[in-house]
Amino acid sequence: MQKIKEAFLVSPFLVFFLVHSEQVGVGVLGYQRIIAKYAGYDSWISVIIAAIFVHILIWMIYYVLDNGDGDIVTTHKTLFGGFLGNLFNLSLLLYFLLWSITVLRTYIEVIQVWMFPTLSTWKIAAVFLILTYYVVSSGFRTVAGICFLGVVIPLGLIVLLVYPLEFTHFSNLLPVFDENVKDYLSATKNMMLSYLGFETLLVFYPFIKNAKRSQKFAHHANLFTFMMYLLVTLFSFAFFSEEQLSRNIWATLSMVKIVQVSFVERFDFVFVSMWCLVILPNIALAIWCSSRVAKLMLNIRHHVTLIVMLVLILAACYYLDTRLKINMLNNYTNKIGFYLAISYIPLLFIMTFIKKHFKKNKKEQASPTT
Repeated sequence: MQKIKEAFLVSPFLVFFLVHSEQVGVGVLGYQRIIAKYAGYDSWISVIIAAIFVHILIWMIYYVLDNGDGDIVTTHKTLFGGFLGNLFNLSLLLYFLLWSITVLRTYIEVIQVWMFPTLSTWKIAAVFLILTYYVVSSGFRTVAGICFLGVVIPLGLIVLLVYPLEFTHFSNLLPVFDENVKDYLSATKNMMLSYLGFETLLVFYPFIKNAKRSQKFAHHANLFTFMMYLLVTLFSFAFFSEEQLSRNIWATLSMVKIVQVSFVERFDFVFVSMWCLVILPNIALAIWCSSRVAKLMLNIRHHVTLIVMLVLILAACYYLDTRLKINMLNNYTNKIGFYLAISYIPLLFIMTFIKKHFKKNKKEQASPTT
């Protein structure tokens, strides 16, 4: 593992903001319709099940990195050899790149639908990518700082959920446990996609001071994400009928739309605008992870890989010019992210567990008997 200078490391508590900022992004604007499609108003149960599963996966990630080489690129090569290791590294690089494209293009679509229908996609993308270049090129500590601000500043937006309370009917949630197990599992699978982002831990782990002590902050981040999703889910299900929810692509934005204050007529415009403070850390951390893996694989300067990736993302956003293409992109990214979570991380855990115990048994056999 490449030794990171202490000047580039961040405190363990910042893992809370790094993980949470990556988990909450554009998906929170409209995930309710997707999970309700399978388990109806009982889908709030899938929010709980998915959160528990993510806690287990975070524990697995820390086990792998604490007992491995600490650097995921080196860990891949150690566990799988040179060729397969580089294949895993390339897959991880492309995954984070795909994640960045999906988040950026989906948010641009929200801006175009809700605010500026005639604004060119490449112009918005270019502005975001210039900001991303400034953040990522300044180093990981700057990325961590943006993630901190991306959690703290928009936190006040949660208060907006108070406004729709007078129109909610929590009796919609009854009866409970009215669906079969298959429906709950399908809803949980789709809810898992909203929790993704925690896997960035695999890449930024070496940049944490006393990294082993940061595990509790990663779990706290997932717990906070869970509480936010559960609150939004319950309010959405109480606010919309099932038929309304099935036709509403961005349920969260539709709830915010009813907020009225004396100095702002359309508060959903303010919400969408402020949400860029949530999306920027999403994109910046994912691109940093992707360019970091590329740097370790190819042994070239970080700035070079960063510029190449930003150009690729801009080109991809320009190409994705229809709702059908954007929907397909989201579906593919969601499937890849889900299978990465349920297969790739447990595979790393199993391989590390076997390696650790194999070494332990080998040492015990090699030690002289008294």
